[in-house]
Amino acid sequence: MNYPNGKKAAHSQISQSSYSNRGMSLEEDINLTNQYYLDAGRAVIHKKPTPVQIVKVDYPKRSAAVIKEAYFKQASTTDYNGLYRGKYIDFEAKETKNKTSFPLINIHDHQITHMEQVVKHGGICFLIMRFSSHNETYLLEAEKLFPYWYDKLKGGKQSIPYETIKEEGYIVPFQFHKRVDYLAIIDSLYF
Repeated sequence: MNYPNGKKAAHSQISQSSYSNRGMSLEEDINLTNQYYLDAGRAVIHKKPTPVQIVKVDYPKRSAAVIKEAYFKQASTTDYNGLYRGKYIDFEAKETKNKTSFPLINIHDHQITHMEQVVKHGGICFLIMRFSSHNETYLLEAEKLFPYWYDKLKGGKQSIPYETIKEEGYIVPFQFHKRVDYLAIIDSLYF
C-alpha cells in the first residue's frame, strides 16, 4: 500500500488500517454491503423503514418542512429483508459493547414471533451481531437463537455467552467492499 506522497506503508500500518473503519456502525456496514450486493447483481436486500405517524410538521418556508412530532405506528419486525437466489432473506442486526455475552434484552417478543413465521414459511432468517469490543461480527441462525430466547422467558439466562456464539455462530470476516459478507455464510449453509 502506498500513501499519496509515494511512501510505502509498513506491514503493521496496513493491518491497522484494515481495522480502521470498524468504528462504523454495524448498520452502516450492512447497508454498504447490501449496496455492493445490489450493484453486483447478487441480491436485493434492503433495510426496512420504521413505520411512523407524523403528527406535527412546522413549515418555516415551503422548501424546509421540519417534523416536530411523530410516533411509532407499530412495533417493527426485523431490520432487513429481501431476495437471494430465489429465497426470502430476513434478519436483525445488533451491536453490543459487552465482551462476555450478547444480552437478549436487545431482542423483542414481536421480533422473535416474526422470525419464527419466516422460518415456518421456508425463509432464511438469522441474527447478525457485532461484538465491538472484540472487533468481531457473527451470524447466528434464527433456529439457534430461539432456544436461548425461550430459556430466558422461563427465568433462564438473560444473555447468550460469547463463547457459545463463537461455537454456534459463524464469524463474518470484515472486507473492504463487502464489509459484512453474510451471503458467503448463507451460501455455505443453504446452497
